[in-house]
Amino acid sequence: MEKTPRKISIGEALLVIAFLIAALMYTILPRFGVEGSPHIPILATTVFAAFIAIRAGYKWSDIEDGIVETIKMSMQAILILMVIGAIIGTWIQSGAVPTMIYYGLQILSPGIFLVATCLICAIVSLATGSSWTTAGTVGIALLGVGGGLNIPLPIVAGAIISGAYFGDKMSPLSDTTNLAPAMAGANLFDHIKHMAFTTGPSLLIALVLYGFLGMKYAGQELNVAEINTLLDALSSQFTITPLLLLPPILVIAMVIFKVPAIPGLIGGTILGGIFAAIFQGASLGDVINAAHYGYESATGVAAVDELLTRGGLDSMMWTVSLILIAMAFGGTMEKTGMLQVIAEKIMVLATNTGSLVVCTIATSIFTNLVAGDQYLSIVLPGRMYKPMWDQRGYHPKNLSRCLEDAGTLTSPLIPWNTCGAFMFSTLGVHPFAYLPYAFLNLINPLVSIFYGFTGITMEKLPQNQSEKTA
Repeated sequence: MEKTPRKISIGEALLVIAFLIAALMYTILPRFGVEGSPHIPILATTVFAAFIAIRAGYKWSDIEDGIVETIKMSMQAILILMVIGAIIGTWIQSGAVPTMIYYGLQILSPGIFLVATCLICAIVSLATGSSWTTAGTVGIALLGVGGGLNIPLPIVAGAIISGAYFGDKMSPLSDTTNLAPAMAGANLFDHIKHMAFTTGPSLLIALVLYGFLGMKYAGQELNVAEINTLLDALSSQFTITPLLLLPPILVIAMVIFKVPAIPGLIGGTILGGIFAAIFQGASLGDVINAAHYGYESATGVAAVDELLTRGGLDSMMWTVSLILIAMAFGGTMEKTGMLQVIAEKIMVLATNTGSLVVCTIATSIFTNLVAGDQYLSIVLPGRMYKPMWDQRGYHPKNLSRCLEDAGTLTSPLIPWNTCGAFMFSTLGVHPFAYLPYAFLNLINPLVSIFYGFTGITMEKLPQNQSEKTA
């Protein structure tokens, strides 16, 4: 008779988490001279977890089955990410993304600079799906303008971070926006629409606060030299017309009318290629290259070229490989019962919906603090809490929303997190300095917790679907 594996102890499960933290810290701290990619630390932790499980009597074939099953759950997200790489390339080449940036920059007004800064970064981030690219290009320009207006740089940086992470969270082009529903078992567009209930009010509150902060700077002359440089560079390289707003409008329409994500995004990619040929004179070969390898900008303006040189299927391979490795780790932890052991200890605290939301959000923030990576702040709590949410009959989009409300939005507020470190090095403002002014990032988790305790928008599955999930 085959030996039945013994139950993994809480000490062994926490030992794996401690190994993960140590491995990630080794790559994050610059004094060790490592690049900082989380791939190898997560892979090494997967091996370590498998070793502990085998010592407890688990067979490698069973662990491998768990890894494969978990990876299968992420395959839709992986396919979507690959299509998104292509759509970014064709949308930039078509002029759709440059047009959104061009018109977004023109809403600047001295009296509402902070509000405009937040909105511009939100528009650019929605268009590109990247908070890092937004902060590193348009954000730097806006920081310079804000300095010229004598607005404290931490306040300007807070508005940049809020806008950039609004788009990062809500854009279907964002990798975290695709990763969260993959972890929770939700549909991408359902996830985005459900996040609007927490992110929308949070943005409105943030804009009101930026409006109050910015009132004291009304009437000062706006130095628009840097903005005009960007506008001239965009208009010299692309034909700018409101017609190029059609691709993003159609993607939004697809969200509303529940078109499946992959066919909808493929349609957006094709439309981008058609518009590139019509408005920018691109050949079929140019479109194919942009879809595969991304678009390469050559305006001569560094900020514009850095912003627009991106996209392509190849550009998503880093994220795809991370998802595969993270899924291998999650599958090992789940198949061997390690996640369940940890969840059982936490479940004691989750006595109602509100406390379950608090536990989920707190775990995501804790993961950001100790592991220093926003991807893990989505993956680990997602795999850990999914059974609890399923058992209580809640729609998976509630869990995916909580993961982003906390995991995505708190990552740039932590100096040793990869996102916080990037923002510090890019904007030159310490995360602890702009943290009090990153209103969206601070408010959004609180709104999510409020909904958890009041039951607002906490949608449950129909009884028959709930039984199947459980």
